[in-house]
Amino acid sequence: MKNSIVKLIAAAIGIMLSLTACTGTENPSEAYTPVSIEIWHYYNGPQKLAFDELVTEFNETAGQEQGIIVEAFGQGNIYDLFQKVHDSVNKKVGAGELPTIFSAYTDTVYDLNQKEMISALDNYFTEEELSEYVDAYINEGRFDENAHLKIMPIAKSTEVLMLNRTDWRRFVADTGTSIDKLHTLEGLVEASQAYYQWTDDQTPDIPNDGKAMFGRDAMANYMILGYYQLTGETLFSHQDDKITFDPDIAALRKLWDNYYLPYINGWFGSYGKFRSDDAKTGDIIAFVGSSSGAYYFPEEVTLQDDSSYPIEAVVFPAPGFQGTSPIAIQQGAGMAVISSDPEIEQAAVTFLRWFTEAERNIDFSISSAYLPVRKEANDISLIQKSEGFQALPSAVQDTLAVSVDMVNEYELYFEKPFQYSSDARKVIEYSLSDHAKADRAQILLLAEAGMSMQDAVALYTTEQNFQDWYQEFVNAVRTAIGEN
Repeated sequence: MKNSIVKLIAAAIGIMLSLTACTGTENPSEAYTPVSIEIWHYYNGPQKLAFDELVTEFNETAGQEQGIIVEAFGQGNIYDLFQKVHDSVNKKVGAGELPTIFSAYTDTVYDLNQKEMISALDNYFTEEELSEYVDAYINEGRFDENAHLKIMPIAKSTEVLMLNRTDWRRFVADTGTSIDKLHTLEGLVEASQAYYQWTDDQTPDIPNDGKAMFGRDAMANYMILGYYQLTGETLFSHQDDKITFDPDIAALRKLWDNYYLPYINGWFGSYGKFRSDDAKTGDIIAFVGSSSGAYYFPEEVTLQDDSSYPIEAVVFPAPGFQGTSPIAIQQGAGMAVISSDPEIEQAAVTFLRWFTEAERNIDFSISSAYLPVRKEANDISLIQKSEGFQALPSAVQDTLAVSVDMVNEYELYFEKPFQYSSDARKVIEYSLSDHAKADRAQILLLAEAGMSMQDAVALYTTEQNFQDWYQEFVNAVRTAIGEN
């Protein structure tokens, strides 16, 4: 990689020198020196391949023409990347030099912005240019007190419900359960209960061996978005730079009832690292996960005895609570630019502008399952006409179609960052799910010891259990944000 970059630099310098010679400039010091840009990102798999290909294309075309050379380096997952950036900021032994650009979520870059290390990108775009991007994506990047654009959207995602239609059809053939159940969270719970009972009935000589139907990847999204759906309010109150956490208990009870209760009954489940892993082993047949994860939906199920069978996927918008307006989570890191010399910042923005041009942004979407960020590019007819779309797995095709429709029709929601918001999110991510998983394990132990499953579950479906969790949850979040 380093050798190829050296060659690119040498070629670019050669071109500039030849142009200088043609214009009669005799002083070599007046020749333009290419600007080198380093990007750190967290892409893996298809996303990384797609990103690297576009970086190469930029270097060979627009970059060469404008004297800009880009190097891109994957840094593991988003948390690994976040840690490496902070290690560089803090000059930790062994840490690399800060990159010019890095992938960033608002909550993970908040403290760097407080240190005035993040460039305001408004200086390099006109209002007309920024109006061409999806409004919610631009607004998410304006998180500081002056509403400066600190994170440039380049690719986004939302959440969708992915279903193993092959096994769903077998279930429906015997039970008559309507697919409409999957349009609301309450209906999803009812369908999951029926699925558990149906699978349990397959082996009448083995009690309580029903299977979970549904799983969920990002619990924080469920909690944050669900709370907003139910109350119309953000989970955190922002007043004069003061953050308070005093959640409505009725809303949290609704969230509890539609996750904790089905989980401890075995109707919901989580076993592998991701729910797509659980779908691959047949432990669940439906899950809500990131639209950018569509490439990982399995094309076959492999059972414990190593036998396998092909499955077909179908994709729906992630269900919301009954009676609420259509709201979708908005997620996906953008790109932040480290404050530096204006020439370097301009070069960084030149690459970001090039990368998000509509046709190119569509190409990246097709290759990565991320969503375009320009308004004109969020047109499924254009995406379907693009080269390579028909070669995509059907799950990715369906996901792009459903997700683009959500971008255009739904309210897109994101949580505004604040100091310690990433710490608070960790509590929100694990509090309810860990509580449910631990209680489910205890229920299974009680059943193995001879207690009926119904009696074992009844020990945990008490008001006191909810109240204990609620207080523990509130205290943990308040501690995370410095209230306690």
